[in-house]
Amino acid sequence: QVQLVESGGGLVQAGGSLRLSCVASGIIFRIAIMKWYRQAPGKQRELVATVTSGGDTNYADSVKGRFTISRDNAKNTVFLQMNSLKPEDTAAYYCNAFQLWGQGTLVTVSS
Repeated sequence: QVQLVESGGGLVQAGGSLRLSCVASGIIFRIAIMKWYRQAPGKQRELVATVTSGGDTNYADSVKGRFTISRDNAKNTVFLQMNSLKPEDTAAYYCNAFQLWGQGTLVTVSS
């Protein structure tokens, strides 16, 4: 089955950390450019972080220095380590590869 499944969201206080995971199946994961997006209520979906097949990474300015994207090709998994979380990070976080999207995992940061 071709799918992306996210996990790891939850409720955390400002300044805290969360680690999101996205497990891919049915795709050639090792060649995929993996991306994390987020969508806050009433806002457009925005690109948060990208990791290429070679491990190069890129981040939105709003999360640079706080978030880290990584991948484990042996486990077909991409991670998003989120530190120093802020209330404005509250959103549904989605994993993306090719034209495929996960169902999302909700992150809520309380002040």
